[in-house]
Amino acid sequence: MSVILHAQALTAGYHRTAVIQDAALQLSSGEILTLIGPNGAGKSTLLRSLIRQLQPMSGVITLHGKALQTVSPNRLARQMAVVMTDRIRPELMTCGEVVRTGRYPYTGHLGILSCEDEAFVREAMELVEITPLRDTPFQSVSDGQRQRVMLARAICQQPEILVLDEPTSYLDIRHKLELCSVLRRIARKRGVAILMTLHELELALKCSDRIVCVRQGRIEKSGTPEEIIQDDYISRSFRLDRGSFDPVSGTLELEPPCGTPELFVIGGGGTAIPLYRTLQRREIPFYTGVLHENDIELPVARALAGEVFVTPAFEAISEESLQRASEAVQRCRRVICCVSAFGTMNEGNNRLLHLAQRQGSLTTLEELLRSKQQGGSSNAL
Repeated sequence: MSVILHAQALTAGYHRTAVIQDAALQLSSGEILTLIGPNGAGKSTLLRSLIRQLQPMSGVITLHGKALQTVSPNRLARQMAVVMTDRIRPELMTCGEVVRTGRYPYTGHLGILSCEDEAFVREAMELVEITPLRDTPFQSVSDGQRQRVMLARAICQQPEILVLDEPTSYLDIRHKLELCSVLRRIARKRGVAILMTLHELELALKCSDRIVCVRQGRIEKSGTPEEIIQDDYISRSFRLDRGSFDPVSGTLELEPPCGTPELFVIGGGGTAIPLYRTLQRREIPFYTGVLHENDIELPVARALAGEVFVTPAFEAISEESLQRASEAVQRCRRVICCVSAFGTMNEGNNRLLHLAQRQGSLTTLEELLRSKQQGGSSNAL
């Protein structure tokens, strides 16, 4: 991949006050580079400097080795397409007409599109699946549809660089995923370099080739998603005091319920994840186990449970882990079992179930919530 855009020692801001300082990055063809960071960190300021909407205070930005400020507006429009979160309000234009404006850098002064230009318009609209909106007034479509129209407009420019500021802001879950898939196709099949900012950390980790972390006005870290999530960097960078981020699964969880658990959850294989989150919402503290170290639900359990009893992977539950879990079961007034069948590896959890049955503490979520409602607190389990 060849480097298209390069910034070195870049400082930028507003009213002589620097917001981003000494920034350095490069963008290559066919890659997706995403800026992440807390609100106010300087992401948008950096982005606006790179697209020439903001004059840098110092530093150098080059496009194909040429100083960005020397590139003519028409030439820049052919090489770089920008989709910002600012809502445009084109008067009396259809969605198709908005998309067609993406071809204006290639037309004459009259803005007349050729048959080839119209083919690019159709292809772009098909790519983002908005062909049925071609004759629909732009003002009458939803925010998510407008975002897709603006993306089609940018694709029409046939840019080498596509810049997007929070492109998923107005999209539902389905269209967020579809947008990421479209961006990956554009980068891979057409060799377009994509630079964007995202607040959705999980999406950034899944669709980006490289990530640049902006914090307190500086680029603090950059690398592949796998490099960025090492250790507890994300938790520290975003100051996650009221929740946690799991670097293995790339998921965020809310903070665990407070208090001493009086409930034990027997889980495993992902069966208890919905229950963990229900208990968190209901502010009911709990223990859980015994889980193997490679169990899919272990990250969620560690994030939300008061204590998790763990045993080595690929082995039967150890007697030591089982003993500690059994002691917790005996301390708890209620036990919920989410597992319907026990195999050789988790036979120990079957023994926990029998222990709960003998001491009469086995219950269901419905019974637990009823008793909590009647008692008025989580202590009345």
